[in-house]
Amino acid sequence: MACCQPLRSVTVEDIQALQGISAAAAPQLHRKLTEIVAKYGADATNTWRHISQYLLTPDLPFAFHQMMYYGCYFDYGPDPPAWLPDAEAAKLTNIGKLLERRGKELLGSSYKSPVSSFSDFQEFTVSNLEMYWKIVFEEMNISFSVNPECILRETPLHPGGQWLPGARLNPAKNCLRLNAKRSLSDIVVITRDEGDDEAPVTKLTLEELRSAVWRVAYSIDTLGLEKGSAIAIDMPMDVNSVVIYLAIVIAGYVVVSIADSFAPTEIATRLMISKAKAIFTEDFISRGGKKLPLYSKVVDAQSPMAIVIPNRSSTLSIELRDGDISWQDFLERVDKSNKEVEYIGVELSVEAFTNILFSSGTTGEPKAIPWTVATPLRAAADGWSHLNIGKDDVVAWPTNLGWMMGPLLIYSTLLNGATMALYNGSPLGAGFAKFVQDAKVTMLGVVPSIVRAWKCTNCTAGYDWSSICHFASTGEASGVDESLWLMGRAHYKPVIEICGGTEIGGGFIAGSLLQPQSLSAFSTAAMGCSLFILGEDGSLDHLILLGLVNWPLVPFYLGHQAHC
Repeated sequence: MACCQPLRSVTVEDIQALQGISAAAAPQLHRKLTEIVAKYGADATNTWRHISQYLLTPDLPFAFHQMMYYGCYFDYGPDPPAWLPDAEAAKLTNIGKLLERRGKELLGSSYKSPVSSFSDFQEFTVSNLEMYWKIVFEEMNISFSVNPECILRETPLHPGGQWLPGARLNPAKNCLRLNAKRSLSDIVVITRDEGDDEAPVTKLTLEELRSAVWRVAYSIDTLGLEKGSAIAIDMPMDVNSVVIYLAIVIAGYVVVSIADSFAPTEIATRLMISKAKAIFTEDFISRGGKKLPLYSKVVDAQSPMAIVIPNRSSTLSIELRDGDISWQDFLERVDKSNKEVEYIGVELSVEAFTNILFSSGTTGEPKAIPWTVATPLRAAADGWSHLNIGKDDVVAWPTNLGWMMGPLLIYSTLLNGATMALYNGSPLGAGFAKFVQDAKVTMLGVVPSIVRAWKCTNCTAGYDWSSICHFASTGEASGVDESLWLMGRAHYKPVIEICGGTEIGGGFIAGSLLQPQSLSAFSTAAMGCSLFILGEDGSLDHLILLGLVNWPLVPFYLGHQAHC
């Protein structure tokens, strides 16, 4: 096949044979290719860097992209880099800026640059947990109402260690607070509903988000529930669900996360396990011009009291059960004079629960996975370190509050001062692709199955994704070609792979913008985390420290230290 031959052997005829390339375009592409190959020759990585940046464009057929990538690395060996960090750009990343300021202080005289010293810094984060996490909290402007006595206390009474002993804070309150990097007029949410794809995106300022959260928090308090009670959310990931999520946490209750795709039996199981006292839901979900019932599934699940939000209208189109409350009536339970009054928020101990998520249940009954007050800090720290999320970023990640990526999206954006981009609709079509363009998304998170759907339908064609600085991928194993295709949609921006778990609220193995990134591969242990490969018998005698540059996404046993 033409795509499996070295670049020096590619002819004009080979290029012209690819569907989608005209007879007029083929010679021009071949001429540019010949110039690059002649200049960089045997230096495959430099050749690919210039081909990906100066020859390949999103409108060229993917077969040509494959021909260039596989031809460039024809005899390179395993895991050739699809993206290489630029030394100057690396200095502008979150970690890069930190190391440029404090590299010699933290790493000593051996420090040279963010790229060359990245591995040393990762090791530093493992061996100097106290200092590393203090730095991260400072970078994210985390405010404790009671400061922790230390970062980690290891005693026989706390196997694996006690994190942030004595600390008190409210993560939702931190999401909404002002600091030196954020003002009330800053845009914190950009949104659009499916079907309104030609309308301008809707923008929400921090001031508007805070007012909405405070009003809902006051209204929740009128329900008469004991503080610490569990309150479920079974809704799409939209502005209302984000407001409700933050309001539940800031008011000192516990969110129960339920995916809006679940059947009544699945909803009932999660409500029973969590002992939820109330549930927020919508009457319908709009998808592809159809109305999909949601409230009726909640009723069939025999839920507790439901607060029901109308879908894209001011009034409900259905009749409610006795005891259930419409969204309008719920909000009007609050005295009008309190609507704009700051909700002070409940300061919580670091061990207090804020969110109950669940395992998938594919191997049996779903298991409750509680997030404590500390878990959002870990989620946001991954956003700061590995996803490089900061004040100027617009972050989109099609997901749902029923999965950990929903809460992670909220905390990793808002705690890092970034903007959250929410598309209320299916992410599989051109509407979402246009939203990414119009919202000027800078970091796009994906699940590989979504990428496969985009690639199959080519629904992103014609939309400008050049604002994207990098992608993130998690949830399942990525395919090499799908990763290559995705990078090509944004002029070859890197895909940061992350693998972790709901239990820790983040990743234990990931990628970094300060390291070369191979397709469908990790490049580093997460910050503060040591990883080991276990022998087939699981024996500690077979522990081998991971020291490779890139680890492909293949099944293997991982043991991670408790200090992850």
